[in-house]
Amino acid sequence: MTVNMADYPNLQKALLPTDLRQLPQEQLHSVCDELRAYLLNCVSKSSGHFASGLGTVELTVALHYVYNTPYDRVIWDVGHQAYPHKIITGRADKIHTIRQKDGLHPFPWREESEYDTLSVGHSSTSISAALGMAIAAEAQHDANPSEDIRKVCAVIGDGAMTAGMAFEAMNHAGDIKPDMLVVLNDNDMSISENVGALNTHMAKLLSGNLYTTFRESGKKLLSGIPPIKELASRAEEHLKGMVVPSTIFEELGFNYIGPIDGHDVDALVDTLRNMRDLKGPQFLHIVTKKGKGYDPAEQDPIKYHAVPKFDPSLDSLPKSAPSGPTYSKVFGEWLCDMAAVDPKLMAITPAMREGSGMVEFAKQFPKQYFDVAIAEQHAVTLAAGMACEGYNPIVAIYSSFLQRAYDQLIHDVAIMNLPVLFAVDRAGVVGADGPTHQGSFDLSFLRCIPNLVIMTPSDENECRQMLFTGHKLDKPAVVRYPRGTGMGVDIEASMTALEIGKGRVISTETASECNETSIAILNFGTFLGSAIYAAKELDASVVDMRFVKPLDVALIDELAASHDVLVTLEDNAIAGGAGSYVNEYLNMRGYDNRVLNLGLPDNFIKHGTQQEIYQELELDGKGVENQIRHFMVS
Repeated sequence: MTVNMADYPNLQKALLPTDLRQLPQEQLHSVCDELRAYLLNCVSKSSGHFASGLGTVELTVALHYVYNTPYDRVIWDVGHQAYPHKIITGRADKIHTIRQKDGLHPFPWREESEYDTLSVGHSSTSISAALGMAIAAEAQHDANPSEDIRKVCAVIGDGAMTAGMAFEAMNHAGDIKPDMLVVLNDNDMSISENVGALNTHMAKLLSGNLYTTFRESGKKLLSGIPPIKELASRAEEHLKGMVVPSTIFEELGFNYIGPIDGHDVDALVDTLRNMRDLKGPQFLHIVTKKGKGYDPAEQDPIKYHAVPKFDPSLDSLPKSAPSGPTYSKVFGEWLCDMAAVDPKLMAITPAMREGSGMVEFAKQFPKQYFDVAIAEQHAVTLAAGMACEGYNPIVAIYSSFLQRAYDQLIHDVAIMNLPVLFAVDRAGVVGADGPTHQGSFDLSFLRCIPNLVIMTPSDENECRQMLFTGHKLDKPAVVRYPRGTGMGVDIEASMTALEIGKGRVISTETASECNETSIAILNFGTFLGSAIYAAKELDASVVDMRFVKPLDVALIDELAASHDVLVTLEDNAIAGGAGSYVNEYLNMRGYDNRVLNLGLPDNFIKHGTQQEIYQELELDGKGVENQIRHFMVS
């Protein structure tokens, strides 16, 4: 994709922060307008995260204008909103490659740019990282007092503030009081009356040197007179409360400023400039509109959060080509069907209603639906509490997000053997969101936990039946399934509980005159199509193991006795995964079969489409065949 930068004359002068800082402040309005237009132009032609970036244009420009980046550190939480940051930090000509194989990373990434101070993907990490950097900056300054002390700023969205980790970091910062700034990008509230000229003026006053000097001097003067000091503190709080929202942030030890209009670049620059040199932890609350500047995205920011290629002039996104139901949709429909007959079913999600296919369920069964926001740990222990009282909780969670609640899964569910069903979405290769979102490890970190039943459906109908099976168990269960659509099989309306720990034979082949070595492929999950393709080319047997835990050891015994080579296949890390479990069993029983484990390698999987990644890792049908052939001659 070619974009003529001559169409963006002001932005063209600001494609690096050092150049941006040379511009007069009055020119920043034009830079912001062109940056927003450039973002719309590029993402509409290439796809990517969209609405969040439109909302942070002015903030991005103001931060790089005021702070001496990259020497000063700006840490973006999650990174969906960091496209404008990438554009004005030397990557404008590559923004059309974002989220594509070998293109720009979808989030800030340290290997990509010195301006990306923290590699991110999951939410609520920015304040902790910023605190660490602020502590390091103070230590570096103590060692070299002649150098300017590095400034540190974290940008966190209102959604990310729902995670306990953010408040843990703020509590620590308020205790040790380093020089740092936290910017809360509040894009959920509308801009009310108090976010206007008066409040912007007050924010400038409260962040300015005169007010700060008066406040700090007053604290010192009154420090020896506790009753007067307390009275003055209450007076200050009352005065600020008249024009700004009451806030917990002051109680955590931060100096709170705001809220101010996050689309007023002059107000942002003036306030940030005032706050940059304040001592101690500072908190700036700005209000923005997600999707700002493009009306369809403003009206439906969820729909425009991440977009395919589209025509901005049509004010709508293109309809996707007809396809089979996604696994998320299969889960959502099963959830509605199950809730209709089970009033004790409770469904929990950590802020992934749309992604996990729970929109319709939330409408039909609002009293059985719980969105706990970005709080994975709480989601799991909440389910444990429900299960303790005889209810049937289901936690719908992405594979990579479940990593954040590992302790709760072990201590609060598995140890007590509570009947909590985990519907683990986005298991295996996810695609364009890269290493932070690939569900590479869940089989590895789950199968070592006692009391768990772990199921890996090979198609959509298997997924439905396994969800029913897990729901009927009186113990913890996991059904893990990938992003996207399945094999296109018919989905049975009826639900039948599967026999626990029993696989199924798909096809049986034995050695022939052309192939004296008999091969059996043990499939775990949705690579069954690849297994069947390879088996036909290799005259091999195929079994769908269905259960990772408990393993169908009787079936493995049969296969080991009748085949020379066993091949395990899974969309999970080979290290510690389902194949490793098979190896452990074969070793324990003293079998001498040759074994090949196929799955994800021992490195983080980069971004690209699922199919591109599968082909590169030789996990599509042809690739599986090739890997087995190479193994046979090695």
